[in-house]
Amino acid sequence: MVRPTKIVFSAVTALATIAFLTAGSAEAGVTPAKVVTNVTDGGTAYADVADGEALVQLVGDPLTTAAKTKPVKGKKIDFSNATVKSERARLSALRNDFKAWLRANAPKAKVTSEYDISLNAVAVQLNGESLGKIAAAPLVKSAQPQYLYHQTAADPDLGVISAVQAWQQVGGSAHAGEGVKVAVVDSGIDVKHPCFSDAGYPAQTQLGDKRYTNNKVIVAKVFANKAAVNGFTAYPGPAQEHGTHVSGTIACNFETAANIAGVALPYKMSGVAPRALLGNYNVFPGDIDNARSEDILNALDAAYADGFDVANMSLGGNAHGVQDLLTIAVDNLDEANMVVAVSAGNDGPGHYTVGSPGSAERALTAGASTVPHFMGAPVTVGGSSYGAALGDFGALTEDVSGDLAAVSGTGAAGLSTACTPISADLTGKIALIARGTCSFSEKIRSAQNAGAKAVLVVNNVGGDPIAMGKGGIPTEPTVPALQLSLADGTAAAAHSGQSVSIGSTLQYFTTQNVDIMAGFSSQGPTDVDFRVKPDVVAPGVNVLSSIPNFLCSTPPCFAFLQGTSMASPHLAGTAAVVRQLHPDWSAEQVRSAIVNTADQGVLRNANATALEKDLLITGTGRENVVSALNAVAAIGPVSTSFGAIPAGSGQSGSKTVTITNLSGSAKTFTLAVTPVAGTGVAFSVGTSSVTLAAGASTTVQVAFDADKGAGAADHTALLTISSGGTAVAHSVLYAFIK
Repeated sequence: MVRPTKIVFSAVTALATIAFLTAGSAEAGVTPAKVVTNVTDGGTAYADVADGEALVQLVGDPLTTAAKTKPVKGKKIDFSNATVKSERARLSALRNDFKAWLRANAPKAKVTSEYDISLNAVAVQLNGESLGKIAAAPLVKSAQPQYLYHQTAADPDLGVISAVQAWQQVGGSAHAGEGVKVAVVDSGIDVKHPCFSDAGYPAQTQLGDKRYTNNKVIVAKVFANKAAVNGFTAYPGPAQEHGTHVSGTIACNFETAANIAGVALPYKMSGVAPRALLGNYNVFPGDIDNARSEDILNALDAAYADGFDVANMSLGGNAHGVQDLLTIAVDNLDEANMVVAVSAGNDGPGHYTVGSPGSAERALTAGASTVPHFMGAPVTVGGSSYGAALGDFGALTEDVSGDLAAVSGTGAAGLSTACTPISADLTGKIALIARGTCSFSEKIRSAQNAGAKAVLVVNNVGGDPIAMGKGGIPTEPTVPALQLSLADGTAAAAHSGQSVSIGSTLQYFTTQNVDIMAGFSSQGPTDVDFRVKPDVVAPGVNVLSSIPNFLCSTPPCFAFLQGTSMASPHLAGTAAVVRQLHPDWSAEQVRSAIVNTADQGVLRNANATALEKDLLITGTGRENVVSALNAVAAIGPVSTSFGAIPAGSGQSGSKTVTITNLSGSAKTFTLAVTPVAGTGVAFSVGTSSVTLAAGASTTVQVAFDADKGAGAADHTALLTISSGGTAVAHSVLYAFIK
């Protein structure tokens, strides 16, 4: 059986928690303070105005561009230099002349700021004076009304992977993914959601059940043995938010307004490839949550026959070694030039936890990392306020207050995990317990049974709190329950016995908890053949995306989910944009562009400290769409494993790796191998450089040499390809001493 690899910690019908990765992703949005014409700014005409503020550029160059003071390349202006001082004095005198003109001709106008570095200009408060009149002054080069600049948060997932910058190479957001078809093998797509509106899309050939297609979602088909018997359609069932969420991450229309429980988010959502076309290949219709291998194979074959370029499978099951037919099918489709992105699974931490079909050699397999934001409720105790993520437990319709009761135990922050009945009397109190061991439902019910009026659960790993989902027990708890981060929960525990309040008004919280590996993210190597997986990491914790419109009270509906299911569609969307820009690249080259150019050194572990160099957790790093688009060298395969080597054998061996020059000109590539982890196994490459014409390929040998004394362990290295002294690609080499 293969299940969708989702971990649903967030609310979908009530107040949900979100996680943002948008530190540093804000961009300036510009709104003119006034609409003006006739006043010149050196090219644009504005209407004359007599109130508000203006910028007035004066005749003469500022220090940055004046011939006498312009700094030489690589240097800055030396403000102690006599020539610079003299020029500043001259510009000051010119500004004084202008101010004298104002006093004589526009006396109400006041200069509020003066500039001589980036501009030779002044800022003026008009106070009823005509901007047109000021623009005509003898010393004025141009004048324009001042603008109001405000921060508009960008979609944080996209900021982390540099997707917005990448769009500029494919014609901007209006064209990113255009002409590329992405099949979503999942639980269906709500075609009525604004993320998938076909307004502005050209007419498309639509296949399958046309009640659920349009010119954006061009296929709606069901592949499930039970579907015909139960009369299911391609529309997602009431518990099936998964496929619509995945699809939004891939290709939600550019800047779709989003809200959670009526609270508007400070950014508009976009998919990684917002103009891509989608196919709904539904293998989990209605309440079916297990898909058979044949259903998935039927869906994949249909998607390929229907002309799709990329497929996403945010699903997984137990791996079955090298003879796993589903993984072989994925490999074959890749060789036939369809990129298949797959989630690694949610069975981490721990090696050997990657599931099928993410274990396929030629799958584009995703691990998951965090996005640093969330929407939550304020929790105030001991004079401090913390953000707490609200999940599926209880409606927080009004403020809740009471004494904080920290239930001691052996869990996070010295707290009980509450997986067994709590003996303490918590009547009328707000319980503080720890995440871990049992489901959220069980621990919250334990606190409720002990009399707690609300529950705060402390996360057991570093990073942001997550929205907790129900565990499916017969008697779900009904009290409000929220999650605090480990750091905040530890701080709150010190105030046990003091009054605590939980505010009912949601707030948007941004943090610095970006690029932390998800504790649940499955890790390699694969079983039996010991391949490196995941290939690469993408955002998969607290990811905002669309869900079907019947799953919230005020559509359109959105939710924040976590799982490698949420990471894989980031890779699928990236593959769509790469394929759009480079339609002549093979599927393997598209995968290599994404995998072998990933950002290294940015991922941290679940305790928010530097992640040690375990490439079986991170693959090659966290994806970067800009780097993928600009790849100049492809490596095939994207990683190389020498499998299991008996301890004490002193074996050696080699494999062939293909290097392709993806650029439009001849390149000389330098090749080097750097050890990463393990001792006693030496990795090497057979040549130090290769010169390739544009589009040409060559093969090189990579080798390992194991000492007889090499201990049982994972051994990894990086094959790095450089051009002109700059690294342009890196690939993982791996061997296991058993």
